[in-house]
Order: sequence, then structure tokens, then C-alpha cells
Amino acid sequence: MTANDDTHELSLDGGPLVRRGEAERTCIVNRQAATPDRLMRFVVGPDEAVVPDLKARLPGRGAWLTPTRVALAEAIKRKLFARAFKRDVTVSAELPDLIDRLLENQALEALSLANKAGAVVTGFAKVDAAIAKGHLAGLVHATDAGDDGVRKMAQAIYRNRDDEDDALPRVALFTSTQLDLALGRMNVVHAALLAGGPSSNFLARCTALEVFRTGDLTGGASPASVNEPKH
Repeated sequence: MTANDDTHELSLDGGPLVRRGEAERTCIVNRQAATPDRLMRFVVGPDEAVVPDLKARLPGRGAWLTPTRVALAEAIKRKLFARAFKRDVTVSAELPDLIDRLLENQALEALSLANKAGAVVTGFAKVDAAIAKGHLAGLVHATDAGDDGVRKMAQAIYRNRDDEDDALPRVALFTSTQLDLALGRMNVVHAALLAGGPSSNFLARCTALEVFRTGDLTGGASPASVNEPKH
């Protein structure tokens, strides 16, 4: 049976409580099995509209999808949600953009929590000092940050790096305005993430956002490695 065989019945889960005891689910688009944390769950709301269930907690039976915009577009095009749920359902044209916003908000909320836990350092001088001390989880650059500032950060990492810094994650997904709001500070352009659970959670949320946007299941370019700067 091939992944493109439209005669293959698409299975649903038995609800979130059942899901917890199951090791794998199957994407309704490519029919590939994966653990729940590597897929995205959808349910049908009271108005028969397909609803994303990013935390996999909503009641009712759920359909699972590879968590990318490309896979979602394919599911919508081939009307696979209706086939999976075995009834007429409504899929909003805004569903991809809604999921993008939800994933973005989850990442920014995780950044705010990391900041409250004392795991975020902002300001070029403070970030540079944090880099010198090591034990970083990653760096955050605003999308509107100047190239010169980003280059200086990369150089600071190269000067102070050890083996574990060779693949230091770098996030460049949010504007300075978004970073300001998440961190409760003004003019945030660069930030350092200190090692620990809160930073790891933020980076995982960023990877989920990048996977959805790029279709690259490895996380694409963000978080990305900071390499030796060119001279």
C-alpha cells in the first residue's frame, strides 16, 4: 500500500486519554507512523469545523498530521480531514495562518517564562559577558537586528567557544517589538539563553514553529549553528 493510495482508510485516535497509552500515530497525508510529539493533532469542533489541538488534550477522536504547512495544505486539497472523520467537516482557509500564530505565540510565551526564571540576558554588553562565561543554551536575534551586531555575537562565541559551543542554537524568528513584549523590556535586539529547562522549552517551541513554516522536520535554519565567522 503506497502513501498516495486514496482508498486506504484513514484512522483516528480514540481520544486524548487513549492517546496517552499509545506509542505511535499515523499521518493522514503520508501514512507514516511517528510518536505523538512529532505529529500535530486535529479534532472536529461543535460547529463541525476542524480545529488544531496543539497540546493534544481536546476531547473527541483526533486525526494526526505531519506538523508542516505543506502537509496541511495537502490534507486540505485532498479533503483528507473529511475522509478521516468520515463526515462532512469545514476547514477554514485561515487554518494554516491560525496554526502559525498559535505556534508563534507558544514560543513567545515560553520565552517570557524563561525570562521570569532568570534564564534570559539582554543587551549587547550583558550578552557578550554571558557568552564569555559559557554554559549558554542559545542566542536570540531580532529579525530586524543589524548584520553587524549578529556578526559580533558570532565572533564572541568563536573567541570563547569550546566543543559544546560549535552548534550553539540561534533563533531569529521574532521582531524586536515581539521580543520587547515577551520580555517586558524596550529595544531588545539580542538575547542570550542560559542553560536549563526554561531555555530548552523555548528552543523546542521555536523548532516546532520553524518546522511548520519550512517543512524541514529537522528544524531548518532556526535554531541554527553559529559557525566560525569569515575573515
